[in-house]
Amino acid sequence: MFEYRMYKVNEAELLREAAAQRLVAEARATRRNRRHTEHEAEGRVSHLRDRFTHAA
Repeated sequence: MFEYRMYKVNEAELLREAAAQRLVAEARATRRNRRHTEHEAEGRVSHLRDRFTHAA
């Protein structure tokens, strides 16, 4: 009976750790997607041909 209880305690701890890791991964993905969305909304600042002046 003691082994079974230890098994259940260990199982519960592993489930909590997995849930915490999923939450962290979801937060990272959300932050990454938000950054990409903000950059796309702003557009490009300069183009390669606009970077240099043309010779006279």
